Formats: sequence, structure tokens, C-alpha cells
Amino acid sequence: MRLINIRFILAWLFGLPFTYYLLGFLGNFYSTYFEIILLALLIHIGTGLFFYYLQSRLIRLFRSKTADFGIVIALFIPLSVFVFGIFKLVGQFPSLFDSSFFQLKAGQFIYFILAIIPSLPLCLWTISFAKEKKLHETSFYKFVDKNLPGIILAAFFFSVYLILASIFNRPIFDVDDIFFDSDGLLWRTRFVTADYRDYYWRSVHPFVLLIIRPIITMISFLLKGDKLAASFVLTAFSGALCVFLAWYFVKLTVGNSTYALLIASLLGASAAHLVFGSLLETYIFLAAVIMIFLVLLVKDKPLPVLILMGAISFGITITNFIQTAIAFIFVKRNFWLWVKYGLIVGSLVFPLSLLNNLVYPESQPYFFLPSSFTTEVHNTFAPTVQRASATVRVMALHSIVAPDPLILEEEIPFLKVWIFKADPMRLSKYETWFGKTLAFFWLGLVLLGGLLFLKNLKNQDNRFPFAFILILLFNLALHLRYGKDLFLYSTNWTYAIILFLALAWQELANKRWFQITLLAFIILLLANNSRLVWTMLSTSALHIK
Repeated sequence: MRLINIRFILAWLFGLPFTYYLLGFLGNFYSTYFEIILLALLIHIGTGLFFYYLQSRLIRLFRSKTADFGIVIALFIPLSVFVFGIFKLVGQFPSLFDSSFFQLKAGQFIYFILAIIPSLPLCLWTISFAKEKKLHETSFYKFVDKNLPGIILAAFFFSVYLILASIFNRPIFDVDDIFFDSDGLLWRTRFVTADYRDYYWRSVHPFVLLIIRPIITMISFLLKGDKLAASFVLTAFSGALCVFLAWYFVKLTVGNSTYALLIASLLGASAAHLVFGSLLETYIFLAAVIMIFLVLLVKDKPLPVLILMGAISFGITITNFIQTAIAFIFVKRNFWLWVKYGLIVGSLVFPLSLLNNLVYPESQPYFFLPSSFTTEVHNTFAPTVQRASATVRVMALHSIVAPDPLILEEEIPFLKVWIFKADPMRLSKYETWFGKTLAFFWLGLVLLGGLLFLKNLKNQDNRFPFAFILILLFNLALHLRYGKDLFLYSTNWTYAIILFLALAWQELANKRWFQITLLAFIILLLANNSRLVWTMLSTSALHIK
């Protein structure tokens, strides 16, 4: 009983900072004393229960798999430092980041204190109630219990992405193309305001509004109608969902949860996901959709579910449907099933496009009108050996290990932060010994994966690896001609690179030396890619007073 009491008190204490910062964010929308007290009470009871349960899981892991316990702790300590470090980093730019957005206001703190005191006995009572009602037998509890490592990891990255999303998607960034040729103003306007028309008049996102705007609206209900904040949450959640899905995919295919944690951390810390898990654009939504599709394929879900995800992928960006089709073809290996998938998705996208423009009149041209694609001409370039080399470099290196970006002074009232510039062609480099060393470290891991893949080519199921290879080749072929800053599209292929390597490395998944190697790389990657965030902050802060 004494041990249980100590665990309970520790759980209650550990939950305090999480309750404080979550309540600080929600306090922007729920500001009355009654709302603050009620929310603080509910949140802290929840965090107390969670940490009480988490202690049990950690104790079991320590007793049964001490080495795995050590790897997990060695991963989450740097991740905790990373979250805190990002918060301190952005705090150096008060013109961009208001720390009070995630902290309780002076008048709210007293209500926080009044709420957490009674949360102690209420939390203890809730634990007894849960045991009495056998809530551990519910589907929700079983899901959390089964997927706890991936959920916690996703929560860490959600925190980072949300902090950055609250900065880089602010209305003060009132032009497009500031960061990596992304259309921040366009998508913020289209997703969260009544002015949803695509002022570039493009048809490559046939019914993106029909997919994304309702989700933002639903989230905004929880934030008292603040759609801008809801867009921050959705963007960060989509990035975190990719992290969870990477863990889930590797856990299903390889069967090692600790190894899956390392792979998912690699995806979450990659330059591509650190940036586009925070910027309001379409690309992180596409990454989440294709990764959901991959998990559905692993779990052999029914065709209608796969068709739905294929149609959603098409609706966000036409070309990304090809990635779902590639994965479907390689995994299913049934010609008539391929035909059925293509025909049904094809038959759905026409009425959905019409519905999109019925709900949002004159929002964009229809994709089935050939003339609607003429606006994309300014994004196309002649394929050259130089561009091919740059594309491979961005895909294989820069999407994972951030280089020192280009700082461009051009027509907009901001300095641009880009990785690649198509005309005239310029490409970022690794200017520091740290960046260069880490890039070679990554290339060594890629080479190891390639050799292991070839070594086991005839002895393993290669459906997913072959699908990932063709997805990468498709993106390479597409971007030999298309794109001003290729890094903008990096989430379209980063998942494929990392999941391919995860499967290629799988014979090393249980090797402690390899797990430690991946852990060391991830820690160094977090440090390196933080420099890209700092550059984005310091450069844009020059124009904001």
C-alpha cells in the first residue's frame, strides 16, 4: 500500500507541468474562473491517471527487458530536452513568439492552484473506480495499452510541432514563398477564412477544401471558434500522426517496439517533418494519408477503406494518388483488384470535385478541364543532369539532415529561407563540420540499408520495399521537371526512405549496438535540425517589429 501511495504521489507531481502548459494553451479560449478550474481538475486527474499507469508499464519493462528500458529512457530524455530547448529557443524571438500562448495568465494561476489541490483525492478515487468498473477491459484502454510507446512519442513531437506552428502560421507572415516556396498565406486564407478561393487558380487540389476545412471547423468548436488556432492543432496533429503511424507500421512489420520507436523518432526529427509538421500547407496531410494507407495494407483492411483513402489522397493533390496506387499494386498483386481500385477511385473523384465547388463556389477550376493545368507551367523546368543531381541530393540528404539553407532577398518583403532554387539553380550546402559529419553518418546508414536489402533480396517479402523504391523513383521523375524548391515536397518521399530503410535494417533491429547507433544519430539529428528552425526564426524576425 505504501508503494502504491508513493507511485500515486509521483504521478500527481509528474502531471503538474503537463497540466500547466496544456491549460495555458486552452486558457486562451476558456478564460473564466469556472472554466479554468473545471479544465484544470479534469486535465490533472487525467495526467495523474496516465502517469500512475505509466509507472507500472516502466516497472514491468525494467524487470522484463532491462536493456530495452535503457534504450527507451535514453531516447525520451533527449526528446524532453529537445521540447524544452525548442521552447527556450523560440522564446529568444519575442516579436515572433508569445510564451503566454502556452502559459497561464497572471489572473488564471490562482484558479489552477485551487483546482489541482482537490484533484489529488479525486484522482485516487478515479483509480479505484476504474478498477472496480474494469475499465481496463474497454477497447480504448486496450488500444492505449497496446500502442503506448508510439502514442507518447507522437505526443512529444506534437508539442514541438504545435509550438512552431503557432509561430510560422501567424497572419503577420502575409505573403507566400517565405519558407521553401510554401504558400502559407494562401492555405491559411483558404482553410480558416471565408475567402477560400485559390488566387493561383490551380486544379491540382481538386477537393482539398472538402477534406480539410470541415476538420478545422470541428477542432475550432473545442477552441471556441478560433479556426486559426485549430489549423495550428491540425497541422501539428498530422505531423504527430505520421510519427505514430511510422511506429505502428514498423511494429507490425518488424515486431520490435523499441526499434520502431527509434525509426519513428527518425521520421519525426527529420528536416522534412520538423518543418512541414509545423507549416500550414497540404504536404503533411498527404504524408499522413499515405501512411494511413500503408498501415491499412499491412492490416489487410477491406477494399472500400483503401478506396476511401485513395480518393482522399487524390482530393488533396492529384499526383499523390499515384503513390497509393503504387503501394496497392505491389502489395495486393491482383490485376482485377488493381482495376477495381482504379476504376472506383476514378469514379468517385469526379462527383467529389463537383461537390467541392458546390459547397465552395468558384474555389478552384475543375481538374478534368485540361486548360486548368496551364497555371502550373511556371513551376516546370527542363530536366538536366544538374537538376537530377540536385533532386537526388534533396531527397536523400536534405530531407533528413537539414543543410544550411539559402537566404534569398527577392521581391517579397521578407528574406526567403529555401533549400533549393530552380532558376538560376542554387542548392544549400553543409557549411559546418557538424552538418557535414552528420550527413556522412546518414549516408553510411543508407549504404548499410542498401547492402542489407540486396543481401536479403531473395529471402524476404519485398512487396513494401519495392513499393517504396518505385515511389521514390516516381518522385524523382516528377521533380526532374516540377518544383522551384524541391524541399517543399519532401514529406512526399521522406516516409518512403525511412520505412524502406527500417525494413532493410530489420535483421539488425534486435542488435543493441545498432539501436545505440540509431539513438546517437537521432540525438545529433535533433541538434542539427534545430539550427534550421533557428535560421527560420532569426531571418524572419528581421522583418517583424
